Amino acid sequence: MDKGNTRLVVGLTAAATLGGLLFGYDTAVISGVTSAITHNFVAPRHLTEASANFLSGLAISIALVGCAIGAGLAGPISTRIGRKSGLLIAGILFFFSSLGAGYPQFIWSLFGASGYHALPAFLAYRTLAGVAIGMASMLAPMYIAEVAPPQTRGMLVTFQQIAIVVGIMLVYFVNAAIQAGHTRAYLMTTAWRHMLASAAVPATLLVIAMLFVPETPRYLVLKDRDAQALALLKRLVGAEGAQRTLEEIKGTLVEHTRPLLSFGVLVLAVGILLSVFQQVVGINAVLYYAPHMFENMGASTNQALWETAIFDGVAMTLFTLVATFTVDRLGRKPLLVSGALVMAAAMILLGCLFDLHFVSAAAGQTAAAAARGPSYLAVAAVVLYIMGFSFSWGPVVWVMLAEIFPNAIRGKALSIAVAAQWIMNFIVSLTFPMMDGSAYLNARFNHGFAYWIYGACSVLAALFVMRFVPETKGRSLESIQELWHAHRKGGAIARAPAAE
Repeated sequence: MDKGNTRLVVGLTAAATLGGLLFGYDTAVISGVTSAITHNFVAPRHLTEASANFLSGLAISIALVGCAIGAGLAGPISTRIGRKSGLLIAGILFFFSSLGAGYPQFIWSLFGASGYHALPAFLAYRTLAGVAIGMASMLAPMYIAEVAPPQTRGMLVTFQQIAIVVGIMLVYFVNAAIQAGHTRAYLMTTAWRHMLASAAVPATLLVIAMLFVPETPRYLVLKDRDAQALALLKRLVGAEGAQRTLEEIKGTLVEHTRPLLSFGVLVLAVGILLSVFQQVVGINAVLYYAPHMFENMGASTNQALWETAIFDGVAMTLFTLVATFTVDRLGRKPLLVSGALVMAAAMILLGCLFDLHFVSAAAGQTAAAAARGPSYLAVAAVVLYIMGFSFSWGPVVWVMLAEIFPNAIRGKALSIAVAAQWIMNFIVSLTFPMMDGSAYLNARFNHGFAYWIYGACSVLAALFVMRFVPETKGRSLESIQELWHAHRKGGAIARAPAAE
């Protein structure tokens, strides 16, 4: 591919990854406001411990319900109006919902609700934001995979994860900067609003980018716009390979009306379980509640926000870059298995540190003990976990989801897999404060219980990949489809060799 084509592919990839930036930004923006949400919307209700923990978890994680809805809608949207148009709609929805979440009372007060009574409005705006993120999380890697050549597709799809972690790191620093120099009271009254509303900025960037990019060749062929598809393919892969690529696409899209399970149950099950395991290893409990975790280790509010930005944000960004430059060399499976084992070791270590009281909850420390700051061994375990996730299950799952589904069912199957991911994200995010805030569990495990659960799930994730997940390195999207045909005829999909 000549330099001009390379620039075009990279440019289209960068535009689509703004959807990933939104994903990451929203994932982490909530980490700075969890205590403010509880303070403003839950504490004034004077609920029991169990009810308060549940309502806090619901308010913090409700966007994930919208994400599941958005991911489910993204499949039909991608087929009917296109990948580009779907990303444009996602950007518009996220712009308005971000402003609404930060200032829900401005509209809701017209109906007589303000203060903690504005919680329904907050939940509605956060759900709408989730719909936008769910759409973008499915459509962005789909767009990239459909414009990228096979030899660099793995690397280019990992740009989606790079954008996600850049969004996460960016908002960690934005949150810390908004709170910098202020007391905890400022966070409870003002800073949380600015943090949530700031997400309108990356939403604007996505809207602008989507006004200038073309649709993907595969979508154009799906809509019988072959001439446009061929013209775009000539720009993407060059005149020599354009006609051949067009014929491959047309050959696989001939059957685009076939049922979802036409290629067997395993292909859909693998996609869904990749999504499920990506969440049950506990990543979003760490991302959403990282400042809370550091406060549990003895850090102050401001210190916790900066430590989250520096330790988690920077580590995630650097090690996602490791995946970018190794996924097409080492393959998908080795990264997934090794990353799962690293995460398992880190979570089990962290759980033991809490359980053995090497790390004490901040609420139970004396002022002198809290002043010494967090246990650096526990911080190291958190950073090790972030590293393990960032070079494996963070970026590589998105690569796999963008690759493994045959063209004829990609939209529907990817939509279901991503929806499953968001549902599990919601369950993990909802249950973490219930486990971590349980007096019963803390009396026995001192905040360590949840981390042991995530460690066990990481071990199961490694075993699942070794047994059921195929290696797709170096294969065209069309040839990957043949792997599933081979499996239906009795082949061993997980052992199928990758093309050179």
